[in-house]
Amino acid sequence: MSDGFEVPGATANTALPAVVDRVTALAERLDVPQADVFHVGRLSVASGVPESVVRALLSGRPAGEPDVQARFLQRLGLLRRTRLKPNGRKYTQQEIADGGGMSRQQAGALINGDRRPTMEHCDALQRFFRVHAGFLTAEDPEALAGALQRTEQELLQKLADRERAAAEAVEDPLERLLQDHGVRGIAWRAAQLPTDQHRDKVAEWLDMLLESVKRPEA
Repeated sequence: MSDGFEVPGATANTALPAVVDRVTALAERLDVPQADVFHVGRLSVASGVPESVVRALLSGRPAGEPDVQARFLQRLGLLRRTRLKPNGRKYTQQEIADGGGMSRQQAGALINGDRRPTMEHCDALQRFFRVHAGFLTAEDPEALAGALQRTEQELLQKLADRERAAAEAVEDPLERLLQDHGVRGIAWRAAQLPTDQHRDKVAEWLDMLLESVKRPEA
């Protein structure tokens, strides 16, 4: 612990290039524009990292790192600008204090930078603004990597949905059978039958299936 904050691990700076590569590959596979998955403004809001730093990190350039107090104030300021009330207005200091379980004076001191936050303060504020744990404290590369990992999960879900839809679109019963079990799988299952009579039944059934499909001759 340092000044009430957990010190991020050394993997923070190495995880980002790997997740960028994975997201890039998934986007290409799904024909999703790179500008969508690496939209600087959305990544900034999702991670709390300033847009200029997001651009630098995505380009592989070092962007410097603020101290924990400056990072906290920058991220909290972003939350107050982007996580608004249903009527579109910012939360007041009193509302933040009430939601975070602290006095108005404590909330004001944190917002104005007059008091260094503890992890308890950060946890309370993150819960109030409904953001993930570590939003206010993670180093910039770690925070950006986390936002991209959530994008990666969304892309993986899209890929799974597309593959499922493609499988369901297969109307040919023989193709569905081969897709579900494969030629080797069918042969292996037939070989497990105890008698030639049983195996002949399988061959008869496959012949009937082929006849019902009525494939055109090549």
